Amino acid sequence: MPHTKAGLGDLERAVMDVMWDLPEGVDTTVREVHALLADDRGVAYTTVMTVMDRLARKGMVVQEKAGRAYRYRARASRAEMTAELMRGTLSELGAEERTPALVAFVEDASADEVAALRAALAALDS
Repeated sequence: MPHTKAGLGDLERAVMDVMWDLPEGVDTTVREVHALLADDRGVAYTTVMTVMDRLARKGMVVQEKAGRAYRYRARASRAEMTAELMRGTLSELGAEERTPALVAFVEDASADEVAALRAALAALDS
């Protein structure tokens, strides 16, 4: 399973947030990400380049050669990667631990989140 949000460092998470905020299917360059992060974080261009390369090796982003540079895009949406993290966590539990974990998760959910879960479960039944 690719590296997920739980294992992201602070700068990796910031880079992924930039990438997830892009419209779906849109890719970006190190220069563009650096420009968005530099003012708030004071991070060097080469540091952003290293982080984005590391995210590509972890399978979090897709890296494609474009001339002399690379273009990057998130491998999956924030929601898809969060779901992947949740599935991975649940798969590590024994069968007798999964139900209590799911119940504990739902107990902390808002009314809107519970409604969304009910709608998703109803869609699976139809």
